[in-house]
Amino acid sequence: MKNKIRRKLIGFFLVGLLIAAFALTGRADFGSFSGDSDYSSGGWDSGSSWDSGSSWDSGSSSSWGGSSSGYSSGGYSSGYYGSESDDVPPIIIIAVIIFIILMIYFMRANAKMNSIHANKSVNVNTRRQAPKGKPIDTYKEIDPDFNSSELASRLSNVYVKLQNAWQDKDLSEVRPYLTDSFYNQADRQLDALRRNKQTNYIERIAVLAVEPMTWYQENGMDHIICEVRSRIVDYTVNDETGALISGDKNREKFMTYEYDLCRKTGIKTTAETGLKSVVCPHCGAPLDINQTAKCPYCGSIITIENEDWAIDNIKGIAQQTV
Repeated sequence: MKNKIRRKLIGFFLVGLLIAAFALTGRADFGSFSGDSDYSSGGWDSGSSWDSGSSWDSGSSSSWGGSSSGYSSGGYSSGYYGSESDDVPPIIIIAVIIFIILMIYFMRANAKMNSIHANKSVNVNTRRQAPKGKPIDTYKEIDPDFNSSELASRLSNVYVKLQNAWQDKDLSEVRPYLTDSFYNQADRQLDALRRNKQTNYIERIAVLAVEPMTWYQENGMDHIICEVRSRIVDYTVNDETGALISGDKNREKFMTYEYDLCRKTGIKTTAETGLKSVVCPHCGAPLDINQTAKCPYCGSIITIENEDWAIDNIKGIAQQTV
């Protein structure tokens, strides 16, 4: 009889530990089953930063919630505890039942807190460790007329142009804003969309902040690292059928990037405009590169990679989908 009671007690505690294990697993893996596989402090290089079709949605939140609650409140325990319960002291049965009830309560409370956490407002101003280089305000020591606010304003406009060019699958209009190597890499990525007859739509674009942060010199080039924060809606469709391939037409993504801009060491910002002036090498017309990357007079595409700031690399820092 004592051995029988001991076996039942061991069985009760094993059931309780199994339930506790499921509760802990749900808490630890919450980020993976929330419906969005967002990231932070990670990164990718160069062209992938425009969210080329990847919505990172797993869509598995409801199935996880259903399975966990069903396991907790289902009939797993009732039949087991009902058989031969007269061999076990009532106080033991009551204690085990209370233990299981408490575990179910804490599991549901944890699920509720996770749901609240998943739907909380997005904090787009989360700070992190500054990228490599010297503080941006020291750049004026080598370029007295440099204006970080004007550079930020320009990059904000360029960001929108880049998204539109990506959606159009034609980077010719934005080529002057990119170094040759970065342009070639981005264009190779677009080739996959062209071949597969797909379009990555990037809509409801809002640039939330652009902040020049640090600068450094490397291989005869000055580099400035800017943090760009934006909000977009991103999805990819089949050009022939209109079928949604990936992404979501309604959910917004809060993105954080590091843009690495570069120009030749020794070039100075002109005091008159705050930016290096550009002259069309084909017809000699003066151009405002903030307005267009194509000469409005002769139609030539102007490349300024070594004369004015151009994007050399883009790194993804964080994504949060709401």
